[in-house]
Amino acid sequence: MDKVEVSREKTIIKTSIIGIIANVFLAGFKAVIGLMTNSIAIVLDAVNNVSDAGSSLITIVGTKLAGKEPDKKHPFGYGRIEYLSAMIISVIVLYAGITSFVESVKQIIHPETPDYNTVSLIIVGVAVVVKILLGRFVKGVGVKVNSDSLINSGEDAMLDSVISASTLVAAGIFLIFHVSLEAWLGAIISLVIIKSGIEMLRDTISQILGERNDQELAKKIHDTVLSFPQVQGAYDLVLNNYGPDTWNGSIHIEVPDTCTADQLDQLLREIMMKVIQEHNVILTAIGVYSVNTKDPEVIAAKRQVEEIVFAHEHIRQMHGFYLIKEQNTMRFDLVVSFDAKDRKAVFREAVADVQKAFPDYHLQAAMDTDFTEE
Repeated sequence: MDKVEVSREKTIIKTSIIGIIANVFLAGFKAVIGLMTNSIAIVLDAVNNVSDAGSSLITIVGTKLAGKEPDKKHPFGYGRIEYLSAMIISVIVLYAGITSFVESVKQIIHPETPDYNTVSLIIVGVAVVVKILLGRFVKGVGVKVNSDSLINSGEDAMLDSVISASTLVAAGIFLIFHVSLEAWLGAIISLVIIKSGIEMLRDTISQILGERNDQELAKKIHDTVLSFPQVQGAYDLVLNNYGPDTWNGSIHIEVPDTCTADQLDQLLREIMMKVIQEHNVILTAIGVYSVNTKDPEVIAAKRQVEEIVFAHEHIRQMHGFYLIKEQNTMRFDLVVSFDAKDRKAVFREAVADVQKAFPDYHLQAAMDTDFTEE
């Protein structure tokens, strides 16, 4: 583990410990106040703080496990454990919302009269301020160190501040108008928490399943690869995420057919090193497409094929083109957009049109995907 990773881990753990301490104190105060004033909303708020402390503990455990060095069983490391810990936190938020909703409905059916006092309301007011500050701090650190667990915890804390503020509103209405609305307010806020938990869970599961390439990172890598004079095109970039800021990838490049084996070997090594240094991405494989540069007829044939395939609406790219006149073979890859209703049909139609234009050639065409497509 390098210095950057160690610093990131320490920052996440330190922030989580602050969250645990703050939530334990808040839970204790709110539990006492809730029982003294017979307020279901404040008691549920205390329970929610306990779940937040648990979330912070899960974040610490997940971060420590994610920092384990790669081994034979998991050669790409344990970074994805952070996504699992974020998913667990999402489930806790969802569970807290459902539990709060059930208890609020019970209070609506069988209402109890709360008994507020000045001290209890002041403490709840302080808790609102603390939760707002804690939520902004934790989420801010989470964004800075790219930790979904901290971001989820910070968003949850911000929601908690809304819950605590709502108890103050309900108390004010009761003291002024002698109407108890806290159970109804609790039910509404519980639905907001449930919605937030579902969104957190959905986003985390999406990351675990594997999302498209990070577009900004992909563009930077493309630009870096294309900065080498010998590289005439860069395609098929695939980035595999093994945890926050941990990427492996592969790419295809087009180089002139005059490039020798030793020149190609040196070029690939230089590309790999530059991408690691500038983007912290390991290119585990670089595929090579040879580009015809010697025969004007072949170059003209390529331009003709491009005109044919790009006449089809959903063809985004053509690359890997190479023609061998002696063998009457032509090969190329076509990238078909996800916007097409039937991608395979679009591909087959484009290839068929090329075949009509070059009936004497054997086509070796492959359908490809742009993993950065918006």
